[in-house]
Amino acid sequence: MSSLSDEEITKVHRVRKTCFEMLRDRGYEVEDSEMQMTRKEFIDKFNGTVRREDLTFLKSKPDNSDQIFVFFPDDLKIGVKIIKNYIIRMENENVWRAIVVVRHGLTPSAKACQAEIAGRFQVEVFQEAELLVNIRYHDLVPEHLPLTNVEKKALLDKYTVKEAQLPRILPTDPVARYYGLRRGQVVKILRPIETGTSEKDKDDFDSNKRDRKEEICYVTYRIVG
Repeated sequence: MSSLSDEEITKVHRVRKTCFEMLRDRGYEVEDSEMQMTRKEFIDKFNGTVRREDLTFLKSKPDNSDQIFVFFPDDLKIGVKIIKNYIIRMENENVWRAIVVVRHGLTPSAKACQAEIAGRFQVEVFQEAELLVNIRYHDLVPEHLPLTNVEKKALLDKYTVKEAQLPRILPTDPVARYYGLRRGQVVKILRPIETGTSEKDKDDFDSNKRDRKEEICYVTYRIVG
């Protein structure tokens, strides 16, 4: 199969970069060089022939207790056969989580298959268009910090509240999906109190990558549900 067009190469290069950033934010081990790879380095990595099916990669968390595949199927619409092939590969390699980056979406039968296997395998689906830009760096998106189970218990004990009393964030929320949050997880949200940010700073994309934990912020908590 021939390489993707120049336009498609530019697209999948950006999408793959966002996937690396997303997995690092979820706590997986990702090299700086993977996130900072230029378009030329990306093409050279695949010897000048870039194909979606060759972009698949596997990442692990530091203790190797959690691994995740990222698949890039080439088909315009993903059918049940492709999902089942991925599940077979995951089962053979003892990997129970995956992200499938699709060009358009899943067929109804593939969606049914995804729901059917949800008890054993967590398979998330993102469209390429959703990953062209990392939403975490958008100036209007506050910092979200997922809590561990220990941190969640400490929060509930500190404020003597029950889970049902916490405000909700939907599992379908774009940021919840970015972090792979599941029902019952709690996220801490930091909303910066603006203290003189200039219009120039607001228009500067790099300034969006600031560490909001170092700013004066409103702090709220949301539970996924």
